[in-house]
Amino acid sequence: MLHRKKTFLFNFFMISLLISLFLSVSVKVCTSQETEQQKMERMKWWTKARFGMFIHWGLYAMPARHEWVKNRERMTDEEYQKYFELFDPDLYNPEEWARIAKKAGMKYFVVTTKHHEGFCLWDSKYTDYKVTNTPYGKDLIKPMVKAFRNEGLRVGFYYSLLDWHHPEYPVDRFHPMRDNKEFREKTRNRDIKKYAEYVSNQVRELLTQFGKIDCLFLDFSFPGKDGKGRNDWQSERLLKMIRKLQPDIIINDRLDLLDVPGGWDFRTPEQFMPREWVKVNGKKVPWETCQTFSGSWGYYRDQYTWKSVRQLIVMLIETVSKGGNLLLNVGPTARGTFDKRAIERLEGIGEWMKFHSRSIYGCTEAPEQFKKPDNCLLTYNPETRRLYVHILEWPPGRLYLDGFAGKVKYAQLLNDASEIRFTKARRSSVLSEKVPGNTLMLRLPVRKPDVIVPVIELFLK
Repeated sequence: MLHRKKTFLFNFFMISLLISLFLSVSVKVCTSQETEQQKMERMKWWTKARFGMFIHWGLYAMPARHEWVKNRERMTDEEYQKYFELFDPDLYNPEEWARIAKKAGMKYFVVTTKHHEGFCLWDSKYTDYKVTNTPYGKDLIKPMVKAFRNEGLRVGFYYSLLDWHHPEYPVDRFHPMRDNKEFREKTRNRDIKKYAEYVSNQVRELLTQFGKIDCLFLDFSFPGKDGKGRNDWQSERLLKMIRKLQPDIIINDRLDLLDVPGGWDFRTPEQFMPREWVKVNGKKVPWETCQTFSGSWGYYRDQYTWKSVRQLIVMLIETVSKGGNLLLNVGPTARGTFDKRAIERLEGIGEWMKFHSRSIYGCTEAPEQFKKPDNCLLTYNPETRRLYVHILEWPPGRLYLDGFAGKVKYAQLLNDASEIRFTKARRSSVLSEKVPGNTLMLRLPVRKPDVIVPVIELFLK
């Protein structure tokens, strides 16, 4: 009898183990069946777009002193509650937002459906902590999605894996109550599995109630001591559901699945510019840098470290010159408007893009044989075989391009399509300066064109 019992238990254990392994493998297979070519095709619209709008909006727009204000000031739920009870963005006009984004030259947008504070901008049935229970009383996401789609922009959702309000979210090193020993003790029995189910349910809502979603930005994992990672979020199971519900969706890299085939689609360097095309294991990968106008993602009334229009345009050019996308952030006010400073910059970018978008859309890093001149950035469109020289500092009359001689059939200023004459460079008779034999000399007008960053369009042979 005892032998039978042991045999039964052993068999039960083995069957359970095999089922567990099967489920694990099935998840990984689900995310890795796609070929490299299929992935490139799925992401084609995104790599051509190059420029998107990030929107960080939530209750933190009311204190207006950083989206992590609850964390930074160690606020309790009770102290933060006043913002929920008074939130009323009465001037919210998503059609205007969409028009501004389109005019700036943006091709997609990503909005914070829920940030770390836990507040939801849509009418989720899994929580009461949502916009429909505030004085505003209406879903913010549905009209936003409709407005941006109507302007031809692709739709992206940001969803925070962190949640400083949820009753089952365990306190960790980023939680506002992390230093409160009494609170930690009081909440030590919180169940991360229940919270992971909440995340799964809400992500399912977002991917089934708003039509086709083009990209998903999940933020963020921090495994290790007093942190959270893939096991806490049940990342592989979550990813499997996402891929099933929206097979064409593009997903970022913050689920803590960097080592899982198909566990991410693009890397996300934040608030800095990579020195070169981002690589993983020596291989170039799709990447997108998310950047702010200043130092905050949410609306910050008293912050004045705003980048100039020129800085932002150069940032966009440099990103594309290294094969990446730029996701530029706007933090709307608590009344639902874009800050005047943001509008001024977006309009400035839009004015430049009106004449120079050909050097951004569909462009990427220039082929290796074309060397970047001093004070210039290069982008290249492989479909049209046109190379773009972005001149950051206008030279006095001439621009030398090493490696370009014999490879260019026509050159023009992009802003007005006026011809730029060129010849193969020869040794200077004044300085007896030697130049490489494959150098092209462009004859530029003495005065810099009246645009922030002039661009020379080269038609390659």
